[in-house]
Amino acid sequence: MAKFYSKLTPALQEFIAEQKLFFTASAPIEGRVNLSPKGIDTFRCIDSKTVAYLDLTGSGNETAAHLHENGRLTVMFCSFTEQPLILRLYGQGKAIRPRHSEWQKFYSLFEAIPGERQVIVLDIEAAQTSCGFGVPLYEFKQQRETLIDWAEKKGNSGIEQYWHNKNQKSIDGLPTKIFED
Repeated sequence: MAKFYSKLTPALQEFIAEQKLFFTASAPIEGRVNLSPKGIDTFRCIDSKTVAYLDLTGSGNETAAHLHENGRLTVMFCSFTEQPLILRLYGQGKAIRPRHSEWQKFYSLFEAIPGERQVIVLDIEAAQTSCGFGVPLYEFKQQRETLIDWAEKKGNSGIEQYWHNKNQKSIDGLPTKIFED
């Protein structure tokens, strides 16, 4: 049975801290739903009602565009270990970039990672757990270094050029505001 929470309990925060993978889902008012897997050490519980992740440069910037348009964001964690559990966090999100007045407050929670683009902050409206009985068992082997290696090779100016070329609009044509704040 699904169970809803108005905030993250200490046990749910502990569950999040143990996960190596999470998924984000966002959507524009009209257009495609975006669902993205995320890894590396990029997720933090700030308090029982606020979480954030360090968003790394990728092929698109859908989440930022959707958050700018309507703010809706869902984050999902699922256990791949013996103890099954799925946790969804629902709420309103925002993209915080280096020019934003709150950048240092949130960015200071993370280690620097090549290709970092923005911090996505989620104000939790509800959390939901469900059984996860159908999720297969997997063993974590290691994080991939491919994205970090790619960003290191590009360097800061190459990453910024990539943002100009690939990260200013969503696939549905919505602005991401990557160069604003």
